[in-house]
Amino acid sequence: MNDTASTVVNTPFLYDRSGRRYAVTDRRWRGEDGTPLALSPMPGLTPDRIDTGERSLWRYQAAIPVSPRHRVSLGEGFTPMLPLDWNGLRVHFKLEWFNPTSSFKDRGITVMISHLRGQGETHVLEDSSGNGGSSVAAYAAAAGIRAKIIVPAATSAAKILQARAYGAQIELVGGTREQVSDEAIRQSEQIPYASHNWHPFFLQGTKTIAYEMWESLGFRAPDNIVLVAGAGSNILGCDIAFSELLEARQIDRLPKLLVGQPEHWATIADAVNGIDPRSRGPRVPTIAEGASIANPVRLPETVEAIRRSGGAAVTVTEDQIRTAVRKLASRGLYAEPTSSVAAAALDHFLADGTIGPDETTVVILTGAGLKSAEKMAAVFDTDSNPDEESRA
Repeated sequence: MNDTASTVVNTPFLYDRSGRRYAVTDRRWRGEDGTPLALSPMPGLTPDRIDTGERSLWRYQAAIPVSPRHRVSLGEGFTPMLPLDWNGLRVHFKLEWFNPTSSFKDRGITVMISHLRGQGETHVLEDSSGNGGSSVAAYAAAAGIRAKIIVPAATSAAKILQARAYGAQIELVGGTREQVSDEAIRQSEQIPYASHNWHPFFLQGTKTIAYEMWESLGFRAPDNIVLVAGAGSNILGCDIAFSELLEARQIDRLPKLLVGQPEHWATIADAVNGIDPRSRGPRVPTIAEGASIANPVRLPETVEAIRRSGGAAVTVTEDQIRTAVRKLASRGLYAEPTSSVAAAALDHFLADGTIGPDETTVVILTGAGLKSAEKMAAVFDTDSNPDEESRA
């Protein structure tokens, strides 16, 4: 949340970093100042306002600023939160691959596409390293909207295939993730830009994961939430929802947001810790492809959310990510490497005492290993072919 819009109002509005306000009906994806837009705070939910007959994230319709008549849903949300023994402690794992396209991105995309359909859009453009594009393609298909997805050429073939299967037009672009984004922004002059990193309504969907934690824990906030960050949308979603609940006096404190990032793609962690990213040297590819974002568009807001929660951020090595993939799989959880960064971070926060033995901790596992078949093969074929892992 931002101090510019710290007071809950009855009529929501959009605002940019300069404080300029825009109507929610305004067809824009960023402010006049070129910065990302946010939605003014919504009233926090109380248990009696949950639609318990709805088995999807739309059970929290009262906290989602989209009219039900425009809803585009594939049954997303309401994912399991599994308690497991981890290093001798009881830890809850939120399994986001139970969403329709096997990724947490469905939470934000269902709300964003519903909003865009309400505005009458018939064609949308997205840029993605994989999961976001697959999700936009699926929900656009469900809404009867044409979708074009601009994808880094190095993206997992399984993710590209999934987006194609939904009927999306795919354009592969070589170069960095930022170059892909730049190309999408250039093309947005012709096609409405439905970027999950830029569009403010995406965060109104990702916040529902926090409402599910709160409800699952008997309307209490956990002490800690451990998560991987690329652009930081889960960080911001949790911050938005738990701030709404705090304002509504449904919780008495914010949970600590504890973040992990791959060591060569740690812009958020470095900003939290006051480290110059240039000190890490050139960026190198990571097995956690979904977290390889050098310049998150909402970096200041993400850093502030972590600090406001009393949280922390750490970097993890490629070997630690691979170890986390195997450790999760040994417990029956087939999590993609990007998702497994959170488990590697969990080990760090347990080892240094950031997470106490009697605290309630939730780890968000964002996507399934089936989405990254090549990367998963590199992890599990190491013993028979160590050179393959070194190239991953």
